Amino acid sequence: MSESPSPTTVLRAHAEDAHADELAALAAVDDRPRPPRWRLSPWAVTTYLLGGTLDDGTEVTPKYLGSRRLMEVAVASLATDRALLLLGVPGTAKTWVSEHLAAAVSGSSTLVVQGTAGTPEESLRYGWNYARLLAEGPTRAALVPSPVMRAMETGTLVRIEELTRIPADVQDALITILSEKHLPIPELDSEVQAQQGFNVIATANNRDKGVNDLSSALKRRFNTLVLPLPDTLAQEVEIVRTRVDSLGRSLELPPGLESLAEIERVVTIFRELRSGVTADQRTTVKSPSATLSTAEAISVMTNGLSLAAHFGDGVVRADDVAAGLVGAVVKDPVQDRIVWQEYLETVVKDRTEWTDLYRACRELG
Repeated sequence: MSESPSPTTVLRAHAEDAHADELAALAAVDDRPRPPRWRLSPWAVTTYLLGGTLDDGTEVTPKYLGSRRLMEVAVASLATDRALLLLGVPGTAKTWVSEHLAAAVSGSSTLVVQGTAGTPEESLRYGWNYARLLAEGPTRAALVPSPVMRAMETGTLVRIEELTRIPADVQDALITILSEKHLPIPELDSEVQAQQGFNVIATANNRDKGVNDLSSALKRRFNTLVLPLPDTLAQEVEIVRTRVDSLGRSLELPPGLESLAEIERVVTIFRELRSGVTADQRTTVKSPSATLSTAEAISVMTNGLSLAAHFGDGVVRADDVAAGLVGAVVKDPVQDRIVWQEYLETVVKDRTEWTDLYRACRELG
């Protein structure tokens, strides 16, 4: 019999496993009111997300670096009868926040529906075990519950990723669930009623507007919270540093980010190309088609860390981040390449302290 992998051997542990000690410490000191079936109080959930020092000295690491009020609104919304929709451009930690919210509130983040253009209605309602259906007819034993149905039965949170990627007619299967808090099963002349503690956290990319817009009926059943890009360079650098350190440990890469210089340069480039102007507001630059999100900056730096560890001396330098940087910016081989070349020649080249990065990017063509 094969054994289940331990959290220390999996590539990426679920939030409730990776931060089990913090969640247990919070539960031990949490004496505030908790909504029905919540593992922690809203105060403790917010502390778990934003970090802090508990009365017993336990350090809770921040999972989200940003506005405290935004997280308080998100947590408060889940304590009501309305679902929560996290909206934002790619890379604003929507999925990350939804996972940690589910872990803190319900103790499990694994009830997930991944939205795609091919997501069927069964993913939101229920399906059937067709072998048993043919043998027994429509019975409860032949029914295959969706993650949403299981969350309703157990009074827990369910996550729906990329809601606007799901076809509109499938999205509407949520309307009755969110408004009436029950799921009809007409084949069995029955229904599933949501238990206390049930709610939905959905995420959506606002750059997908027009793909499968939510109906007004469905929008009314969500409290929508827009997660912004990091406000400052320092905040975004800290987000990237924290995540790269975490990913590096999980991949067993030796630490190579003693200096924040390379992270600061990558984040600066992303922010300038996103905004269309340099940090000093003196030079206008063109923006590429790429999103250039914080998540992509994390990917560039993680790739650079791997290159430095396996093919260098372990210290991340310009040569290590150049390839990932170019790959992140140049998604369209024609238009984006023109934008990137102009940025190199008008901005990067003129920064004397960036000579090594300019040379490394130019050598890549």
